Amino acid sequence: MTSEVEKVDGGRRHFLLVATTVTGIAGAAMTAVPFLASWKPSARAQALGAPVEQDISKLEPGAVVKVNWRGQAIFIVRRSPEMMKQLEDPALAERLRDPKSEQSEQPKYAQNDVRSLKPEYLVLVGVCTHLGCAPLSRFQPADAELGADWPGGFYCPCHGSKFDLAGRVFKDVPAPTNLKVPPYRFVTNDVVQIGVDAEVA
Repeated sequence: MTSEVEKVDGGRRHFLLVATTVTGIAGAAMTAVPFLASWKPSARAQALGAPVEQDISKLEPGAVVKVNWRGQAIFIVRRSPEMMKQLEDPALAERLRDPKSEQSEQPKYAQNDVRSLKPEYLVLVGVCTHLGCAPLSRFQPADAELGADWPGGFYCPCHGSKFDLAGRVFKDVPAPTNLKVPPYRFVTNDVVQIGVDAEVA
């Protein structure tokens, strides 16, 4: 026959077991939170920015898509055959400040006449190299505002800087260098990854 004392001790034992288990779980959770938080990227790492990917399968010739990377706008332009023809005009180079991109910032694989891995696609940092304004895409040649000799490209309305369809700066404008080309690569034919350099043999 169980005595009253044994019943009370059994009840206490059960209570202490439950209380200890709950306290242990709560303690483990409190310990895990800072541990898991330590895996989160630091503010510096977040500022550097992880690579971003953009599907370009639906990007029409002559169109531009904008993505955000490291807090900056990135322009991805699918150049049409007409746009490529404008870049091939030998008279264009004479109007540019740095036609061979020798004083401008781009990966080695983008230091060519079209400033890109694939001639059809242009990838640029959409920030004017003058004072950091946002240039506009003005791809139509002979634009009414920019003049009959405008070949198409980018125009910064803040201070009048002009860039061609490869992001190269024209002479006699405030911007000192060509628009920057970020590190990028093609993950597939339809996906561009910004922030990772292409492996070029």
